[in-house]
Amino acid sequence: MKQSRIVTLTLLTVMPAAGAVLGAEISGELKKWHNVTLTFAGPDTSEGAEPNPFLNYRLNVTFEKGGRRITVPGYYAADGDAANSGAREGNKWRTHFVPDEQGVWSYTVSFRAGPDISLSSEPTAGRPTGFDGAQGTFAVAPTDKSGRDFRGKGLLRYVGKRYLQFAQTGEYFIKGGADSPENFLGYADFDGTFDSAALNRDGEAKGDVFIHRYEPHMQDWKPGDPTWKDGKGKGMIGALNYLSSKGMNSVYFIPYNIDGGDGKDVWPWVSPTAKSRFDCSKLDQWEIVFSHMDRMGLMMHIITQETENDQGLNGGELGPQRRLYYRELIARFGHHPALVWNLGEENTNTDAQRKAFSRYIKELDPYDHPIVCHTFPGKYDEVYRPLLGYEHFDGPSLQTNDTHKQTTKWIDASAAAGRQWFVCLDEIGPAHTGVKPDKDDYWHDEVRSRHLWANLMAGGAGVEWYFGYKWAHNDLNCEDWRSRDHMWDMTRCALEFFHKYLPFTQMEQCDELTASRDDYCFARPGETYAIYLPSGGTTELDLSENQGRFFVRWYNPRTGGGLRVGRVKFVEGPGKVGLGLPPEEPQKDWAVLVRRSLLPLGR
Repeated sequence: MKQSRIVTLTLLTVMPAAGAVLGAEISGELKKWHNVTLTFAGPDTSEGAEPNPFLNYRLNVTFEKGGRRITVPGYYAADGDAANSGAREGNKWRTHFVPDEQGVWSYTVSFRAGPDISLSSEPTAGRPTGFDGAQGTFAVAPTDKSGRDFRGKGLLRYVGKRYLQFAQTGEYFIKGGADSPENFLGYADFDGTFDSAALNRDGEAKGDVFIHRYEPHMQDWKPGDPTWKDGKGKGMIGALNYLSSKGMNSVYFIPYNIDGGDGKDVWPWVSPTAKSRFDCSKLDQWEIVFSHMDRMGLMMHIITQETENDQGLNGGELGPQRRLYYRELIARFGHHPALVWNLGEENTNTDAQRKAFSRYIKELDPYDHPIVCHTFPGKYDEVYRPLLGYEHFDGPSLQTNDTHKQTTKWIDASAAAGRQWFVCLDEIGPAHTGVKPDKDDYWHDEVRSRHLWANLMAGGAGVEWYFGYKWAHNDLNCEDWRSRDHMWDMTRCALEFFHKYLPFTQMEQCDELTASRDDYCFARPGETYAIYLPSGGTTELDLSENQGRFFVRWYNPRTGGGLRVGRVKFVEGPGKVGLGLPPEEPQKDWAVLVRRSLLPLGR
């Protein structure tokens, strides 16, 4: 892997109150959409010190250009190299900034001290201290990244449509990725990480002491890829390399699964019980992994809690523990370009609490990342309906076996409420099955036809795959993503069809236009029609209001490839027209594309 040149500058700045000369170290590639990191020398302290550096100091840095102001929260960074040193003490304080414009940016630092000041949004709370008032400038060049690297695409944003959109390229995003293992971060090479559950797990989580090592993916690590502490991290980095190589673009994971959670092996604090003191070295190691995900084109789907522990912070309220938890996540990781905050897996908070969480995150997150929520089947109306139209919430994270119906329902309901949601499928049941390993279900016929294509053909924003607990490499102990190698291939085939052949942002679910009751129709009426036949065969398409010739081509959702000619090459409207049979294996599922224009269709 080609290594990017890292620029480190020391800018001399003056603190007006004291006139002291302060050093602001700026590191990273000073380019649009890249992580520009400011590190300051401040009070010498430690993770366990009093006053608490996480609660009783507050670092905010305001960046300005052309009259625009963006305030970014910062955090305590121990010695500034804790990922490698393992340090728990030091005098470094840090913030991350992602410039969305080229040119010269200026910054001004607010660094204040006082009891619980990090929980306050009042600019003048507490008292100025250390490097408060430091100022400086830096110049930002254009990004030089391309391909899968998100730094060449810009921030992935909610734009009021069914799909998220990259700010730089304008490309719309359809998700395909891994929902399991949910305890992805329960990894032996991270400092302070161990299985705290011992043998006392219940139900699906029951089992021996276990921690991830991802040894099957050591082969996928490449020279030049990141590590920490003289070579740690190769298994996890290799796993991400593999998933990216399969064309996937997202990973679902939980940063907090203690207090009753399933895995009991992931927490951001120095210990499972010290919820106001964060583990600087562990979180810096997470940051190395997340930065690699940016380069590999893998979105971070951060599930902030799970059903077993969503009352674990302040009894479910937006209290001091929860506000500090959200602030640290945003300060340390909010700069990543492709990130979705999830309020919780199978969430049981109240509607008022969910709205409070969403508002707090949106107000603190300078990059306005999308916010979603996952819940139980049967709880959709209770959880989602009160959130329709709510300005700080952007979509459901579906757990369902009725994928097409539920995707359609929430797309339509949110549009009617005046705030269009993007609707993803993030878990299929039953919980003990999900997506089986390839060796047990190589073709994944039901998953492919009733979930993958069912979501996309309803206008859904994509899928992540959950691995049931009765199967090898499951939701808690998956060590090898190759266990579902063929499922990744078929997911990629579906995404390629949409990106290569469909103006999908202009299309909508139109199942009523076909004769079959079992198929899905996604269309821009009069121009483009995509029909998916889960059980094979053929159907009729209603072109009653459309005159002229339409070309007919077929796409194999099991193997991908180009478009192919079937028994019927074209149809003429107006009227109801038969589409004929696919070029082979008519008893299996096919997608058929009907378009006025031949180009860029296949042979």
